[in-house]
Amino acid sequence: MAMWVFGYGSLIWKAGFNYDERLVGFIKDYRRVFYQGSTDHRGTPQFPGRTVTIEPAKGELCWGAAYKITRNEDQITALEHLEVREKQYDKKAYVDFFTDLTDSTPVISNVMVYIASADKNLNNNYLGPASLEEIAIQIVRAEGPSGQNREYLFKLESALNQIGCEDKHVTDLANEVRRILLLQGEFIV
Repeated sequence: MAMWVFGYGSLIWKAGFNYDERLVGFIKDYRRVFYQGSTDHRGTPQFPGRTVTIEPAKGELCWGAAYKITRNEDQITALEHLEVREKQYDKKAYVDFFTDLTDSTPVISNVMVYIASADKNLNNNYLGPASLEEIAIQIVRAEGPSGQNREYLFKLESALNQIGCEDKHVTDLANEVRRILLLQGEFIV
């Protein structure tokens, strides 16, 4: 039986595992937010970066990519990879995935998604909401083993643009980071 995984952050542009099919689409009643701290990829324990998680939001859509993994060996390898990569995400959910805004029936059900919950007892890296400027300043300053936090934000913005999705939170945040960098005399495209 095939396994499906939904990516709404870096998985959109970098799966890191073998898959048989990639579909662009969305899940309903969730929104993408930069509320998860990253101490292992885009920041450090002393200065966490911010990455996206999703949170329930009635009536909203979260666009991304779903990956179909058919072969048993590929499923095992993908899960091993994801358990390391997404280790700071404390929850897995199984959601319905859609590709057409007019459809009421999902294209795929039981698509696995990693979520960083707001429960500080389970997820000590959850940073939660802050002003756009505060989040942007943190993203400008943070850097970890996987690179600068701003690179993550700009790659996410680009990946979303490539799939035809405008996410206001991501766009507003990217523009605020660019504004801060410009004020600091750094040139950013």
